Amino acid sequence: MLDTDLIASLPPFEGMARTDLEALLQQARPRYFAKGDHVFRQGGDAEYFFALLDGHIRVVKITPTGEQVIARYISSGELFGIATAIGRTVYPANAIAAVDCVALAWPSSIWPATVERYPSFAINTYHTIGERLQEAQDRIVEMATERVEQRVAAAILKLANQTGKQTEDGLQIDFPISRQDLSEMTGTTLHTVSRLVSAWETSGYIKSGRRKIIVIKSDELKLVVNGEKATRTSQTR
Repeated sequence: MLDTDLIASLPPFEGMARTDLEALLQQARPRYFAKGDHVFRQGGDAEYFFALLDGHIRVVKITPTGEQVIARYISSGELFGIATAIGRTVYPANAIAAVDCVALAWPSSIWPATVERYPSFAINTYHTIGERLQEAQDRIVEMATERVEQRVAAAILKLANQTGKQTEDGLQIDFPISRQDLSEMTGTTLHTVSRLVSAWETSGYIKSGRRKIIVIKSDELKLVVNGEKATRTSQTR
């Protein structure tokens, strides 16, 4: 049984009349994905769009040369798989459950009528698309102008702020994340990420374990992001 009040508080559905939200939810189907499951695959027909109710989704782009690039992480309360909203008929990337996930799925065929019938939902959705386009542009600039250590520190801080839960040690990224994941997010090598993470652990900025990262001194990482503090083991881009 879907909790309409809870779903109404999620960003994509803010401002919708309750009767409209209930009608939209009647067209959705709950979907459950175990950790590691593909929600959809790059190049596959964009048959559904989704709202993530619980969990985290890793969005992974495969380049023409076969490299994996983690484009972003989807958190609870976000829409994803909205290829049809930008005129795409296939998914532009893979979506993989980073942890066990619960989502709602709607057939993409209802998209045109949905955004026409529910203007609040349409506004919220296109606001999300705008934010993601801006993120993509910012990332291109970062790749071109920032040093590796800045990009890696920024990625850790972003994930901690986006998904973090407070622990005795600090702010822990709330899903399993490896050094390989960080390298795929930041366009650098696993070796470089490992050296940086080890250096920041030694300095007491972070604590890491098996697929786990805890931010202890976010202010120090911010100095790295801003280029105000160098990491001795960092490499040039």
